[in-house]
Amino acid sequence: MFRKDLIPLLKDRPIALRELALQLDEHPHDLEDDLQHLLRSLKHDPLCPVITPARCRKCGFTFHPDKLHKPGKCPRCRGTRISEPLIALEEKR
Repeated sequence: MFRKDLIPLLKDRPIALRELALQLDEHPHDLEDDLQHLLRSLKHDPLCPVITPARCRKCGFTFHPDKLHKPGKCPRCRGTRISEPLIALEEKR
């Protein structure tokens, strides 16, 4: 699989890393590395990354958008009910 093959899967459709890994039959950790590299290489591309960060469902804490995987616990309340971050690509305006 090439990183450029991820672009059509992410274009205009937010998707979680785990769901994307299931579609591609890849391990999420390996796919996360490829995604981070792809997002860095989009600086000079007509597409820009849109990341909806992970969020604690108990206290509302929002994680940093650089985290593409689902964290295990919330650092504020130690809750484990955390929504997964969503990644998408959109055309630059």
